[in-house]
Amino acid sequence: MAHIIVVGNEKGGSGKSTTSMHVTTALARMGHTVGGLDLDVRQRSFARYLENRSAFRAREGLDLPMPVLAQLGEGSDPLTPALELLEKQCDFILLDCPGSHTKLSQMAHTVADTLITPMNDSFVDFDLLARLSPEGQVLGPSIYAEMVWGARQMRGQAGAGPIDWLVLRNRLGTQQMHNKRKVGGALASLSKRIGFRVAPGFSERVIFRELFPRGLTLLDLKDVGTETLSMSHIAARQELRDLITELNLPGVSVTF
Repeated sequence: MAHIIVVGNEKGGSGKSTTSMHVTTALARMGHTVGGLDLDVRQRSFARYLENRSAFRAREGLDLPMPVLAQLGEGSDPLTPALELLEKQCDFILLDCPGSHTKLSQMAHTVADTLITPMNDSFVDFDLLARLSPEGQVLGPSIYAEMVWGARQMRGQAGAGPIDWLVLRNRLGTQQMHNKRKVGGALASLSKRIGFRVAPGFSERVIFRELFPRGLTLLDLKDVGTETLSMSHIAARQELRDLITELNLPGVSVTF
């Protein structure tokens, strides 16, 4: 069976598609067969990222590692036939969920072996996970956290095993250290209550916006003629390396 990775967050602008693209292409570069499925049928950011990559490869004649982009099926359950098709050929399947609550997203969470939830590192986005009092005290889990709990219960009843839930602190800045510590402390406390792991994600960098039109990732820069990497590029590659290591996926040894 393929290992299913779901990237989910009901808030937009948290870096889901950037995370999805870099995880899938990193796994492909390490020799794994990877399938991708964009569940955001309106925005399609992840799908367009992969389509841009395919077009760039063909135009430049480059043999860049390419995940398999699948399409949703028809009918009331469009997810299952797409997954069944990918499972026949892939080691890993990544599902990129929309930044809102949909039936497709809810279905995806119930099949997740690994769940990645990118969030911007601020209390504005903290309520994705929990309801807070004006004093910053946790009042209870958010609607999204309750959905994940429900998905875990359904998997348990089906004997499908636990979900390994990783929350990524994206756009970590060098400023506002006091706020960063407060968010970090709140996440550490909440992680014990509702069962997720916390890891640093991607910092805010111009390079991510520049890579999207060509469908490229940080790992492709030397392949396309960028011989000299800036300190920002090197730091970003290390963030990706740390993320893949932190995911602790079965059979994956980080080799980039």
